Amino acid sequence: MNVPTMAEMMAQGKQPEVLFWVGAAGSYDDRAKKITRAFVKILQMANVDFAVLGTEESSTGDAAKRAGNEFLFQMQAMTNIEVLNAYEVKTIVTCDPHSFNTFKNEYPGLGGKYEVYHHTQFISKLITDNRLTIDDVNLKGKRLTYHDPCYLGRANDVYETPRELIRRLGVKMTEMKRHKSTALCCGAGGAQMFKEPEKGDKDINVLRTEDALETNPQIIATGCPYCNTMMTDGVKFKEKEAQIEVKDIAELIAEANNL
Repeated sequence: MNVPTMAEMMAQGKQPEVLFWVGAAGSYDDRAKKITRAFVKILQMANVDFAVLGTEESSTGDAAKRAGNEFLFQMQAMTNIEVLNAYEVKTIVTCDPHSFNTFKNEYPGLGGKYEVYHHTQFISKLITDNRLTIDDVNLKGKRLTYHDPCYLGRANDVYETPRELIRRLGVKMTEMKRHKSTALCCGAGGAQMFKEPEKGDKDINVLRTEDALETNPQIIATGCPYCNTMMTDGVKFKEKEAQIEVKDIAELIAEANNL
């Protein structure tokens, strides 16, 4: 896949329309890389002029901040802001709600002021601007439920945009009993992704997967690579991986459009 870096664009004297912030999961996790590829295909299909930072991209510092290391967070943030401002980046799009939340709400106070989109918001904008259409035939009639990522939903009040995209797929969507503002965390937020759970009678991702299974889905959709991992692990724990797929909304749109 031919994806230019900001450095390459600058060398040619070009300024891309948006910077795609890939994020740690989308860069290193084999499952999340598929989400990255799906979103890149969508951007290319819509003829979006975009670039990535490549090796110049570092952690946003989200996990450090949530785990209580404010000093490390500020160091990581300042380094990123220096790079982004040097490239005169105006607009950032990311598939990771953690990065989205950090850029949108925490970087401005440190001098990093950007227009920030979660990939579902950006895809929605592409549709509104008549740059992208979604085919509603390939997934038509499939039973689907949607899990709200915490940093997209409760932290930033983005509930309707992902659902509007899902409705365009022609699927049969059923909400879980806990959804939107009452949605249960998948268990990965707040840097919990990187540690073993405390003792209890059930892991939180299993509890959340049970919420999803009650809707009898063929697909569990989400908009976060960490939620994807947690829900996938929950489905495996329940030994349902033969019947149920866990997919990011970008993957579903790419699939619907045969990308």
